[in-house]
Amino acid sequence: MLTKTSGPIDSPETRRPINIALVGIGNCVSSLVQGLSHYREGANDHIGLMHWELGGYRPGDIRVVAAWDVDRRKVGRDVAEAIFARPNCTATFCDTVPPTGVEVRMGRLLDGYAEHMADQPDDRTFLIADSPEPDKAEIVAALRASGADMLLNYLPVGSQKATEFYAECALEAGVAFVNNIPVFIASDEGWAKRFRAAGVPIIGDDIKAQLGATIVHRVLTDLFAKRGVKLDRTYQLNTGGNTDFLNMANRTRLASKKISKTEAVQSVAERRLADENIHVGPSDYVAWQKDNKVCFLRMEGQLFGGVPMNLELRLSVEDSPNSAGVAIDMIRCARIALDRGLSGPIEPASAYFCKHPPRQMTDDLAHEALEAFIAAVPATA
Repeated sequence: MLTKTSGPIDSPETRRPINIALVGIGNCVSSLVQGLSHYREGANDHIGLMHWELGGYRPGDIRVVAAWDVDRRKVGRDVAEAIFARPNCTATFCDTVPPTGVEVRMGRLLDGYAEHMADQPDDRTFLIADSPEPDKAEIVAALRASGADMLLNYLPVGSQKATEFYAECALEAGVAFVNNIPVFIASDEGWAKRFRAAGVPIIGDDIKAQLGATIVHRVLTDLFAKRGVKLDRTYQLNTGGNTDFLNMANRTRLASKKISKTEAVQSVAERRLADENIHVGPSDYVAWQKDNKVCFLRMEGQLFGGVPMNLELRLSVEDSPNSAGVAIDMIRCARIALDRGLSGPIEPASAYFCKHPPRQMTDDLAHEALEAFIAAVPATA
């Protein structure tokens, strides 16, 4: 899948940087920031990226310029230190993450955490900082002052009010919004209209990992349809031990996540399955797994002549690095949208990178649409 785009790409000193602001300094941001340092320091293995050069931008062009969190172990620290603070537990694959010069600011709490997160053993507990929470005007001012091009949302699953708050901040500051979580902003027509009217691009909702449970389930479901196999029923069960799974132990926070993951599979099926024949969603928290996510997938169907068959698969991945390369590609697509003066949901990028985009496509069609979107953009120097 990896290819290299062509174009007049010069040295890092002559290319424009991409300035990003981050909300939620958890495991996924840890992997992202490690990855940016990994590539900036000269790594050229290209693993995990759609393109090394994408629309004239390389991973090393991305800079963190602002960050928010609410955990006392992260607020007030440089992002390069905060990404390794507890309760983060993802793999350390880059030992040299230099200081960013960006201090993590206190963010707005709202519904950005589940109360049971504060009642855990020391290495997993959630410790709310005692700093005063900022209002919208403060965050908007900080976004503008930092020169941020876009705001990336990495809040915990179920953070409906908090996500809407930061989406409002992005709109008012005039920065792009990349929504990595299953709160429906890009895929909600009301919000989409507001981003179009404001002249602000958005990519979302709910990031798809490089090779995670959702993309594997989608590809197999699409394969069933293309090979004429009738899919009768299926389930996807997931376990993990990171803060994402601990947060989702509160089942009241899972409504949008379940919709997002289920629709990602249903949208590529030959025919929609009845609700009782499909179960897709987070399943259980297993502390000792840490950032390792294990997916158990089963598909039952009928071959020629109605002869029954079934498929079972077990997938084990380090959860957060599995999305970091995808995030780097999303960031660069958002920058392209800004360069072109686009606004509202960026459909090709949303369909390819996200579980719940404004318009679902099969992954091969989404890939074609995204490549066409990238190719239509002249390289920027």
